[in-house]
Amino acid sequence: MAKPGVDTPEGRIEHHRLPVRKLFAASAGNALEWFDWTIYATFSIYFASAFFPGELAQLNTFATYALAFFFRPLGGLLIGRFADLRGRKPAMLFTISLMAGGSVVIGLLPTYEQIGWLAPLLLLLARIAQGLSLGGEVSNASAYLAEVAPAERRGRYSSFFYISTGTAVLLASVLGFTLARFLTTAQLESWGWRLPFLLGGILGLVALWLRRTLAETEQFHSNVSAARRMRRPLWTTLRRHPKAVGQLVGFSMLSTLCYYTFFSALTPFAVDSRGADDVDVFLALSLATALFVALQYPMGALSDRIGRRPQLLVWSASTAVLVLPLSFLARPGLGNLLLMFCVGLGLYTAMTSIAPAIMSELFPTSLRGLGIGAWYNLTVAVFGGTAPLLLTALSTAGWETAFFAYVAVAAVVAFFVIRRLPETSGTELR
Repeated sequence: MAKPGVDTPEGRIEHHRLPVRKLFAASAGNALEWFDWTIYATFSIYFASAFFPGELAQLNTFATYALAFFFRPLGGLLIGRFADLRGRKPAMLFTISLMAGGSVVIGLLPTYEQIGWLAPLLLLLARIAQGLSLGGEVSNASAYLAEVAPAERRGRYSSFFYISTGTAVLLASVLGFTLARFLTTAQLESWGWRLPFLLGGILGLVALWLRRTLAETEQFHSNVSAARRMRRPLWTTLRRHPKAVGQLVGFSMLSTLCYYTFFSALTPFAVDSRGADDVDVFLALSLATALFVALQYPMGALSDRIGRRPQLLVWSASTAVLVLPLSFLARPGLGNLLLMFCVGLGLYTAMTSIAPAIMSELFPTSLRGLGIGAWYNLTVAVFGGTAPLLLTALSTAGWETAFFAYVAVAAVVAFFVIRRLPETSGTELR
């Protein structure tokens, strides 16, 4: 049988048709997961004082943000193992329920003024639930997209993960721009910040309805018996696949720093530390995120043609050179902000478009959910969860340049890790 989209022995070309409904169902749930996760950082400048008293309200809000990240590895471990044993579909249904529930709780929480220190405690518990959820979501949605894809089109299929993620972030950014444009700061700090969280809960029901139609992957059915025979699976990833674990940590370190720098940390940094107008920041981020979404599929297709490694090398090298100069554009002026976000996020698509493919190609199916879930999320917790907190703390001390130098160093490390990656474009999953 001829492969889709390639020449047949008869000389004709069979064109591959994307399973749009399946990809949309899997990705829509992922989009809503990331919408609920992102709005916390996006709207933190408005609700920080509702839960934390005093001048350190913003810093404490980001500390809560960072603490929730350290539950992502636990979610990746537990839910990833559940997905390897019971299937990708039930795991993805569970994660979206947990994320949406946490969002509704945050949207309805009483403030510090109303119930005292119980308010930040409940906020932390809701964020822990969302951290567990997202830890399981990333690994399972990534594995699902990679496992349903033909080998020669895995980059294209993988691009749908960040098409959905980017769309979610774009929705959060547009919502931030709209609310900042039509509500006063007092209204946003009083009740306006609650609207995105409640919307996230409602959209979670839509995601559940879409995901109920998904079929389990053939890769899972073929390998589930091996997964069930395995003992101490986390130790097995280190014992049998130490190189894969090291490579995953190496390039994920830079990837997560890029994500949380451009999508989370720079918004409050530009407004609070550099005096940029919040409307301009939201507008610039919204336009750049639209570009980010538009580039995902072309970049995924490019990796299927030229390979994963060349694309990742360009991304890491460019980030190492440009991230510090770009940081000086985080100041008043729409043009400066737009250039900063567009260049940073445009380069980042070289990685995000193929992230599910490159991670899934590192581990066999019987360990894929847990392998990605545990080690990727541990890397995100250490480097991504602390990014907004670290930037805020360094900015307060007047050392914000050190943060962007830190990202540049991570890019250099990632470059040398990527150089040693095997080329996996067009190969069958293990």
